[in-house]
Amino acid sequence: MVLGATGYVGGELLRLLAVHPEFKLLAAVSTSQAGQPIAATFSALAPAWPNLTFSTPEDSLAMLADVDRLALFSAAPHGASAAMVAQFVAAAHSHGVELHVVDSSADFRYRTAADYEAVYASTHGASELLADFEQGVPEHVAATSKQHVGHPGCFATAALLAAVPLCASSFAPSSLFINGITGSTGSGRSPLPGTHHPERHSNLYAYKPLAHRHAPEIAAYIATAGGGDVRVNFVPHSGPFARGIHVTLQAELPNAVSVDDLRQHYRDYYANASFVRIVDGTPRIKDVVTSNYCHIGVAAEGNNVVVMSAIDNLVKGAAGGAMQWMNRLWSLPETHGLLATAPAWT
Repeated sequence: MVLGATGYVGGELLRLLAVHPEFKLLAAVSTSQAGQPIAATFSALAPAWPNLTFSTPEDSLAMLADVDRLALFSAAPHGASAAMVAQFVAAAHSHGVELHVVDSSADFRYRTAADYEAVYASTHGASELLADFEQGVPEHVAATSKQHVGHPGCFATAALLAAVPLCASSFAPSSLFINGITGSTGSGRSPLPGTHHPERHSNLYAYKPLAHRHAPEIAAYIATAGGGDVRVNFVPHSGPFARGIHVTLQAELPNAVSVDDLRQHYRDYYANASFVRIVDGTPRIKDVVTSNYCHIGVAAEGNNVVVMSAIDNLVKGAAGGAMQWMNRLWSLPETHGLLATAPAWT
């Protein structure tokens, strides 16, 4: 079941579920488009879901009386997701349904309500559930006993995949300088001045430099993954493309390191990570767009290093990462439904 199914992340979850070998779609939940065909909102999904319509939250909650297991994905907006998830958790408990939730909003990305409220300046909608949620990208959490997961944001995912191996190493820096460029789908489906085509096309600009809310998220996850207390200086940019994120991380290390040693360190760190590839040279967005893969490249000169990562913001940064986590929560192969490669020539 997918909450918030009419957004870009919700649409990607529906696309991934259409080819998943184990999960079967029970309901695509939407308050704004309830009763309307999925194919009317996402025409590309018509071959997969020609007749299925969006369900109301109320009808979807009633469906829990007829199932014994449920994988619940939430792509609902920040601030709204927590309360919706809480309703389904309560209904699952009432009906004896085995439930796992993966939330792609910001609502379960922090371990405490105080941390969440400090960043988002609003009261958490279901703080009693926070202890039941794991946080982090799958590659940085070896195992979890938690029932549910709060997936990091798309910028945070790209930055963390680049930063954690460096910060958890013997040559860890004390601060990071991270520049990230995202496509327009990162701003969501609702039109905004920053996603309007005449403004975005052939344009590139920074926004919220050193003040973006993903910076404390990145720093917190680095510490949780064993990288210690690192100062994160983050400058996000809006790029003139629809999908993808490219991150460039720069750091000054305590000691010099060769590019070969640095690259080998990353290859060793991600040796068992199915979706992370360390490339020779620099990563490119077109090599990962629409896929769940992350490509990482490195450079070094003396004790100055650069680490670059490229992901699809909607897949590895949201829906694909959520599917990867959901596979793990149900003890399925982590790669189920996610092995499609990027088309490259889009």
